[in-house]
Amino acid sequence: MGLIQVFVTGGTFDKEYNFINGELYFKNTHLNQMFETGRCTLELDTKTLMMIDSLEMTDEDRQIILHNCKKSKAKDIVITHGTDTMVTTGKVLAEGNLKDKTIILTGAMIPHAFGSSSDGFFNLGASLAFAQTLEPGVYISMNGRYFDWDKVQKNRKTGYFESLV
Repeated sequence: MGLIQVFVTGGTFDKEYNFINGELYFKNTHLNQMFETGRCTLELDTKTLMMIDSLEMTDEDRQIILHNCKKSKAKDIVITHGTDTMVTTGKVLAEGNLKDKTIILTGAMIPHAFGSSSDGFFNLGASLAFAQTLEPGVYISMNGRYFDWDKVQKNRKTGYFESLV
């Protein structure tokens, strides 16, 4: 097993809750704590690229993600990302000529800071497993499942990702 590159881009996954005004905001990523809590023994290289809501992500931000995927020596990459525009970023990565790399985009519907009610911990673990086992390509991993980036949609009524086929 080789190195797995983990890129942090923000999204609900890493949001914090302001108990005074009720707003969500970004401070630091929770990933290193999550890896430690999960007793992860994989060789990981975690790098924060940005901490933004995916609805605020620009084409330039997606080019930063693509550039970092290209320059990473790892063949397996997990990207934490906001759920609203995962498919858009997946398209940019799929069209980015990333040969021989398995890229998994994952996120959460509930912030990790909310404790055991968050789905982020589960999604992160599943994504690490998928990164090690799937063929090269770009995938979205949510709710214990993986999907080809272009065959999935977020159901905004249920909060689950669903296959388009």
